Amino acid sequence: MTLSSASGAREPREAVSLLGEMLAQETIRGELWHPEGDKVRCVACGHRCLIARGHSGICKVRFNRAGELRVPFGYVAGVQSDPVEKKPFFHVLPGSDALTFGMLGCDFHCGYCQNWITSQALRDPAAKTPVQPATPRQLVDAALRLGSRLVVSSYNEPLITSEWAVAVFREARPAGLLCAYVSNGNATAEVLDYLKPWIAAYKIDLKGFDDHRYRSLGGTLANVCRGIEMVLERGIWLEVVTLVVPGFNDSETELRAIAKFLAGRSRDIPWHVTAFHPDYKMEGGTRTPAEQLVRAAEIGVEEGLRFVYAGNLPGQVGRWENTHCASCGKAVVERAGYQIRGLHLTPDGTCEGCGATVPGLWFSAQEARATMANAGTARFGRGPRQVRLDRQTL
Repeated sequence: MTLSSASGAREPREAVSLLGEMLAQETIRGELWHPEGDKVRCVACGHRCLIARGHSGICKVRFNRAGELRVPFGYVAGVQSDPVEKKPFFHVLPGSDALTFGMLGCDFHCGYCQNWITSQALRDPAAKTPVQPATPRQLVDAALRLGSRLVVSSYNEPLITSEWAVAVFREARPAGLLCAYVSNGNATAEVLDYLKPWIAAYKIDLKGFDDHRYRSLGGTLANVCRGIEMVLERGIWLEVVTLVVPGFNDSETELRAIAKFLAGRSRDIPWHVTAFHPDYKMEGGTRTPAEQLVRAAEIGVEEGLRFVYAGNLPGQVGRWENTHCASCGKAVVERAGYQIRGLHLTPDGTCEGCGATVPGLWFSAQEARATMANAGTARFGRGPRQVRLDRQTL
């Protein structure tokens, strides 16, 4: 089953409708909902859609069929093995690979989305993404064959496909793999409680600190801020990313407000400020210069955050690629792009220089030695690897 085969020579909107009909066959009865009168209340994301029979929620992939909520299951629209730093997670098993999978759909509609061909496939007929059947066992087997240490749900918004993600994680955890989400953070208490037994780490995109602009993307600032707080309350390792978009969220006032909010919840939250490149409906936008990322990182430190990173411009942001001990300043994880150049942590996650604890999910001593032995000499040598589920993994 492919998106392109669903469209063929049909009119664009008709093709989107046909795709929805095809995907409706790849569903199961959901677990994150309850009945309300003759409708169903979905609790997978912060929209909490009340859905009438024959209709879908805002995400367009969760729908009411005959009084029960049907949810996506049993396919992937994207799967590859990524460096964990690409997620980005900088405090989770540095140098490891993450088998990353995604489906279709999103509860937001960001005009600069870099994964729009999957996230907006049910809204935008220009998105053409191959879709293939999959089982949780296939995904876990692929992760093990590739030597991945994590299995991550990403590419589209994973909250709206949580039943499928948990089915995969139920296979992954007994195999010794850590599980994680890469999400917009528009969560509910119900979905986080559902995920908590299975996931070790959660990355949230905090897209700004202005509610009006957040609503233009399809969400609310309050919901995402509360999502950040609820992840912390459940003891799940959290990292936060802000894509710095010139003219949208790049004022010093707004960046400082983000940093102040995060530091007020925990000074140990790693905050990644990353560079925008023109994409999707903002192809005419301006790329974020390296000096602006560095200034954003400096603002994070000024507001009290201990671990701030300027990302996705390797070699251009100096010290802001590395993890530094908050006590003595020693670089405990040295990076160049996706390449780990130095690892100076003890097995219990303390700085080799002063013994202070560096929060995160770290390696055992044996795993750390193996990571450094495999690090190689190529400055930016690690990268994503494609995955085939139906034959020998490439």
